[in-house]
Amino acid sequence: MLDLAVLPGLLAVCRLPADCVLPSWLADSVLTSVTRSADETSIVCDASIVPADVTVESGWRAIKVAGPLEFGLTGVLLSVAQPLAEAGVSIFALSTYDTDYVLVKESALTDALAALSSAGHRIDKRP
Repeated sequence: MLDLAVLPGLLAVCRLPADCVLPSWLADSVLTSVTRSADETSIVCDASIVPADVTVESGWRAIKVAGPLEFGLTGVLLSVAQPLAEAGVSIFALSTYDTDYVLVKESALTDALAALSSAGHRIDKRP
């Protein structure tokens, strides 16, 4: 059983060129995650700050696993992802040094929370 919290606000997943300079508008995001590969730079940030000319998938809500989590723990992400998959809820997962986040589309948030509650997780829905 995990303690989970629904973060306020909508997030966006952006795609920028692999060799881009990180944009200055990221400074205004409450949650930001940057992943750079040889093919692209993916950025998760507040949906409200993304310029119109950026390739983006918006409308995500973040569910945060209470942390910090020890690196030796196994199955944390699976314990969240599996009930969501069984409920037909698509996810975008990301991790930080201390914890994991699972993003679900806002339209699927109610179903996601029901599935996670049924799986035994405790959910703090306060903004």
